[in-house]
Amino acid sequence: MGELTVRPATPADVPAIAAIYGHSVINATASFEVVPPEESEMARRMKILTDGGFPYLVVEREGEVLGYGYAGPYHARAGYRNTVEDTIYLAEKARGQGVGGFLLRSLIDAATQLGFRQMIAVIGDSNHHASIRLHRAAGFEQVGLLKDAGYKHGQWLDVVLMQRVLGPGASVPPDSPPLR
Repeated sequence: MGELTVRPATPADVPAIAAIYGHSVINATASFEVVPPEESEMARRMKILTDGGFPYLVVEREGEVLGYGYAGPYHARAGYRNTVEDTIYLAEKARGQGVGGFLLRSLIDAATQLGFRQMIAVIGDSNHHASIRLHRAAGFEQVGLLKDAGYKHGQWLDVVLMQRVLGPGASVPPDSPPLR
């Protein structure tokens, strides 16, 4: 097996990203979307984040995209501008091999370098143990649970909230961050 690499996502990655996400939308409960977005919608979403200065990464092995992740605004209000929410999705064949941890650590590093101070994970389905373990291993701690917050595949689903400090966190004021 070849070496894993992480790099910034490009528009050329959108078909792979859309396929990975679409599979999850249809077959899993990590996302509460029920209809997979088309490639054009995924490209639009990527552009908004990258134009806004947020990290959007892909992880690949031997040129094949195995997953993607990004850090986007946690909320739109200016007071949240130092806090990001992470998103990680992997191709089914890449799960359980350390790919997610490699990608998440890279995303944490990228968000930290950009000056963000907190990262929030909003994990759909409290039974999504792999995602909870992934985040815990990367230094996140569970800070909340929203009971029965979503409904998908004929079942009510909880949402797990996890949080991780980036850089100096709240120990010092931010360095006059730009309004994103």
